[in-house]
Amino acid sequence: MTFIRHFDHVGITVADLDAVTAFFVGLGLEADQKMAVEGEFLDTVIGMTGARTEIVMLRPPGGGTTLELSSFTRPDHLPGSPAAPANELGLRNVAFEVHDLRAAVEHAAAGGYGLVGDIGEYEGMWRMAYVRGPEGIIVSLAERVEN
Repeated sequence: MTFIRHFDHVGITVADLDAVTAFFVGLGLEADQKMAVEGEFLDTVIGMTGARTEIVMLRPPGGGTTLELSSFTRPDHLPGSPAAPANELGLRNVAFEVHDLRAAVEHAAAGGYGLVGDIGEYEGMWRMAYVRGPEGIIVSLAERVEN
């Protein structure tokens, strides 16, 4: 028996919702309107009382699994580990296939977001790089190698 029907979304809690949204929109995701969530439902699900969050859902072109960015206005967010290395326990990266890896890396660099390491190639099939995005989020960008 399987319980999962499909992969719906990944959620990331951030401090600066607008800045993080702009970063991902700059890479090509499409943002829904920002919305506020509060009340009994939220309090019940997250196990806190009096919580309020603002959320933006980001979608890849053509649909698919979404990225949920959430910023709490109540209670105040707690600091994370913005310089966490790739081997720190927990969610370490969010990954996207891109059309032009070097152009995507250059776009991120123009916004002040650099590589964690460098661009690598895996068995002649993939080029990949980790970019340290806003608030320390590691974004894995991969491009299929054309043979």
